[in-house]
Amino acid sequence: MARDGTARGSNIKVNAGRKAKGLAEKIASGNPGGRKLKVIDLPEGAELPAEDIPEPSAYLMAKQKATGEYDALDIYKYTYRWLKEKGCDKLVSKHMVEQYAMSVSRLIQCEEAISEFGLLAKHPTTGLPCASPFVSMAQNYQKQVNTIWYQIFQVVRENCSSEFSSDDADPMEMLLRMRG
Repeated sequence: MARDGTARGSNIKVNAGRKAKGLAEKIASGNPGGRKLKVIDLPEGAELPAEDIPEPSAYLMAKQKATGEYDALDIYKYTYRWLKEKGCDKLVSKHMVEQYAMSVSRLIQCEEAISEFGLLAKHPTTGLPCASPFVSMAQNYQKQVNTIWYQIFQVVRENCSSEFSSDDADPMEMLLRMRG
């Protein structure tokens, strides 16, 4: 606090310090700190018959103007099955998985448009070549996909008690498997 009463700077830094180890990592190393491991015990949720994953919102199934396929529903189902396999499906919000699926699907649409129309476009007023707008849109969607995926993966990493490799959680690997 300065003499004039204004706060200039802060001693608190967000995400500063050593990153916490995940639960599986602590178990694998034999809990060297000796502290009690924090395991989240969730109450049993309502199990609905014949329902593998929660019903997605309507906007994931809405008709699109794009000519290519709209994969948001498939990505949503695939991501939820992966979360269920890791035992973390009740820890991640349905809306976060929907946002992830929507962003990945839009990223794929942008990449398909870049493949179809190329990296250059004709400027609407001057007629000169300029960068395709799909390139910047794809970059923005890629940032969204990465941000949301890191949030989902952080929950899985911190709460999954079974061992898994980072290859299983690679979002690009998931995309490549889905398109085949």
